[in-house]
Amino acid sequence: MAQNPPKSNQNLNQDSSQTPPKRVIATQEALALISRLIQKNNQEHNQETKNSDKQSSQIIFVQSGGCCEGSVPICTLRGDFALGEADILIGNIGGAGFYLHQSMLEYYKSTQLIIDAKEGFGSEYSLEYGSGWKFELSLRLFSDEEIALLER
Repeated sequence: MAQNPPKSNQNLNQDSSQTPPKRVIATQEALALISRLIQKNNQEHNQETKNSDKQSSQIIFVQSGGCCEGSVPICTLRGDFALGEADILIGNIGGAGFYLHQSMLEYYKSTQLIIDAKEGFGSEYSLEYGSGWKFELSLRLFSDEEIALLER
């Protein structure tokens, strides 16, 4: 588990008396990279066709199989990834849905996923590939109070 997770734009110490914590959040660096990717995708998509299928051009994240800190979430276009019935939307970061395979929900049930962006080379299947940046996953354990709110 993360000793010192990256700082997020979200308040990790939310007022837990009412609102369940978010299962996935993003750092400012990750949000900035997502914004650049959305802008680039929108420009490219608008050049390709005026009658576009908006859903297929939406940016999404998929965390499939990676179960550990440092795992690489894949950022892709909705139309380029065949989401199945077992792919569950667990949140939204910067306008991009974040999907987790149902089999991983049990593993991650007591942790908050924190998506960060760092200099480096990510997966060649991810949209940020070649940008000099990569997305990375870190984890934060939920408190007992937060887990109780999530289970309501």
